[in-house]
Amino acid sequence: MGSITIGNAALSAFGRLAREASPGRGRAKEAARSGAAHRTGAPVLRNSLEAGTFEDSFWALPAKGETDQLLRAARKTLDAARRLRRDSRAGARTLSVVEQTIARLTGSAVRVYEEILTLARLNRGRVFPSYDHLAEATGLGRATVGRALAILEAIGFLARQRRFQRMAGEGPGPRYEQTSNAYRPLLPTIVKAYLPRWMRPAPLPVDMVQYHAEQAAEMNTMLKTLSCRDLARVVVDGPLGKILAKLGASIDRKECEAQNDPEPLSISYKYSV
Repeated sequence: MGSITIGNAALSAFGRLAREASPGRGRAKEAARSGAAHRTGAPVLRNSLEAGTFEDSFWALPAKGETDQLLRAARKTLDAARRLRRDSRAGARTLSVVEQTIARLTGSAVRVYEEILTLARLNRGRVFPSYDHLAEATGLGRATVGRALAILEAIGFLARQRRFQRMAGEGPGPRYEQTSNAYRPLLPTIVKAYLPRWMRPAPLPVDMVQYHAEQAAEMNTMLKTLSCRDLARVVVDGPLGKILAKLGASIDRKECEAQNDPEPLSISYKYSV
């Protein structure tokens, strides 16, 4: 929670400094609101990452037969979703939040999932089709493909990451444009109870569970020994991690000064109370 608060404050502060340092920023914003073209092209969507900077850790090579197992699981979940919808319409039961999420699964969503699994098998897990490609491959409308992807992501069958790329062009500053999303097919935890027993993943052995618990405890112990700067570097990547590291270094310096000169610390504490 502390790192999130610091990150939001840092982003707000840096954004304010950037606005104050750029005298023409206000005029550019007014021009954009008036309908003029944005100076860097189409705006990049929120939570987008630059293409080529994260895919190696995002994509995973599917194991032999894994895509077929995922497709069978999706089809079994579709059968369960149809039963849930039928029971809900008949008033036989009130669906829980998880059941409502599963009941959203449609045949179109499973068809889109099948195409993504096919691409994952053929391209060694590197899946980044456009909406138009999925629409053409499945015979569905573009809007239907968009709804299907949202359903798959909500249930957990799919991890989706928006991407942008740099544009070649003239003019000041870098230019960017949105490109196709990156996808990774998954098996959601919430659907395992609706699968036949032979399709459910085998539970981990007790010794492996204990091993993972010990590893997590050791990691937490190690993180507690790090300074604020080093903790930011380990936990957060990218530009936000650099900003947090600078803030962490500032916090470390203040703590060090407080330890070397405890008297001002006690005075400030008295006034703060």
